[in-house]
This record gives sequence, C-alpha cells and structure tokens, in this order.
Amino acid sequence: MYHGDVSTTELPGTEPESLGEQAYIALRQKIVRLDFAPGDVLRENELQESLGLGRTPIREALLRLQREHFVTVIPRRGMFVSGIEVEELSMLFETRAVLEPYAARLAALRGTPAQWDDMEATLEQTGNTGLDDEAQLALDRRCHEIIWTASGNRFLLDTLDMLYAQSDRLWHLYLSDVADMQHAVDEHQAILAALRSGDGDTVATLVETHVQSFDTQIRNVVTARLTAPLNQ
Repeated sequence: MYHGDVSTTELPGTEPESLGEQAYIALRQKIVRLDFAPGDVLRENELQESLGLGRTPIREALLRLQREHFVTVIPRRGMFVSGIEVEELSMLFETRAVLEPYAARLAALRGTPAQWDDMEATLEQTGNTGLDDEAQLALDRRCHEIIWTASGNRFLLDTLDMLYAQSDRLWHLYLSDVADMQHAVDEHQAILAALRSGDGDTVATLVETHVQSFDTQIRNVVTARLTAPLNQ
C-alpha cells in the first residue's frame, strides 16, 4: 500500500486494509508529518473521536507504533510520540544503507517490466512544475516501495517501510525548509535504468549512494543546529 499523498491506492495483489491497518496508517502519517510532534501525548479516546474508529483498532495501531519506536509508553504517565535522538541517526541510516541496496539487488533479479513501467510513470510525474517538496517526497517513497515490492521479500518490505517512515519524519523535522527533493527524485532515473537491465551490482551502488546522500543532508543540518549560538 502507498502511504504518500500522490496516490492512496493499494499495490497490486495486496489485501484491503483492516480497521487496525487504517488506524496505523493514519496515526503514523500524523506522526511523520508532525501533526503529532515528538513529546505529544496520545489519548485513546481523542484518537477514536478524531479518526472515527473504535478502541480495538486504535489500540492495535498504537501497539504496533510502539514496537516500531514511533510511540513510547511511560508507566503511570501515558503514551507519547517518541523523539529521535541524535545518536540514533547513525543506527537508522546504517541499517537502511545495508537493507535498501540488498532489496534493490533482489529487485533487479525478480522485478517485472510492469513494475518498472510503474516506476517510470511515477518518475514522469516529477516533470510537473507545480509539485512541491512534499509531493516530490511522496514520489520518492513510491519509487522505493516499488523496489521493495519487486524484491519479493515481505520481511524486507515491512522493515524498509518502517525505516523509510522514520527517515520521512526526519525530513519533516530538519530538512523540509532547506532541502530540495528534486535531486533525490532525479537519482531514481539511473536506478530505474539499472533495474531494467537487471544490473544488480550497479543498482545496489546507486541506491546506497541515494540513501547516504539523504543521511549526509540530515547530519549536516542537525550538526549546524546543535552548534549554532543560542541567540540565533
């Protein structure tokens, strides 16, 4: 399934979303987009009312988000949106830097022409001059999702989906006002060419570079903010 704004349709072959899945997607998106900021309290009754869903799917979603480190439970205090500590950045990106190229290498072997046509159609949307960085980020995510799906490994897909969402949240926290997403999306053109040719080595290298570029941008902005004078 696609969790971005450019499309909300299910990927081919996926099952319709359960109420718990709907709640999970909605809540995770609010966390990623900073509608629920780090440290915000999450109250089940308020979430039920705002999402129009019952207690059970909300609880299912919150438990899943807790497992994925988007939500933190503090005994006798409640449930809060998790922060992302600076020291966790390296762990997030070193994991993506290993798993994303591996998934891309599998995709080069297992992917179908129809999937690469889908990716090409997605990239054609980047030519729309009316797209803002938020929409460009959604297109970037869509390209990643196609690759994860083409890898044919649902465990990789689920893990990378969660890791990308954490990276997405970092973009909203640190880069949305300073970074240009167009270059990141453009890198997928070369990735697509390597996927179509079945060149696993090249696509793995390109994807690793793509992930590391995002990591570098995040680190530079975080470092600048940490070292900036208090009066700035």
